[in-house]
Amino acid sequence: MTLEIVLATHNEHKVQEFQRILGAAMPDVTVLAYDGPEPVEDGVTFSENALIKARAAAAHTGRIAMADDSGISVDVLGGAPGIFSARWAGPGHRDRDNLELLLAQLSDIAPEHRGASFLCNIALVVPEGYARAGFEHVSVGVWPGTLATSPTGENGFGYDPIFIPTGHTVSAAELSPDTKNEISHRARAFADLIPTLRSVVSA
Repeated sequence: MTLEIVLATHNEHKVQEFQRILGAAMPDVTVLAYDGPEPVEDGVTFSENALIKARAAAAHTGRIAMADDSGISVDVLGGAPGIFSARWAGPGHRDRDNLELLLAQLSDIAPEHRGASFLCNIALVVPEGYARAGFEHVSVGVWPGTLATSPTGENGFGYDPIFIPTGHTVSAAELSPDTKNEISHRARAFADLIPTLRSVVSA
């Protein structure tokens, strides 16, 4: 029997990425896009915002819901952009605008001080009607690396073209989707989440 889990996002890139990662570990789970209203993300941490979105999706759909809140944390900027990663250049701006602003802010920073990490928090919320009703869990994934001085690669989105993962010499946007899905911050958060999700599904 296939279990359908709603992912609290309107971003088709994320739906596809979640389906690839989750489907490899749990073939009987299908990830659905969320088509309901977006809640106000007024949390001050990735974990808080992920829970806000997952709770809203679970309440609106009556399905088990997941949500992620993720972004990039730059060491020399004290962890910024952080929760503001998607809107670093201001409301309504594109991913490319965010990337270019961040590069401009780091233009005089030496390579040895360009450390950064992608962070991902994935929240799981089980609504009424399921055996584990009311259950909530947040998994965390951290993908360390450094920031390049110019973008390269076509496979990623967001800040992928300037992020060089630790142990690699190319950007995240130059990695194949399969490779990225094995080592990314979302993959690491999923590695922590999947045993919990399996326990929810089998309850």
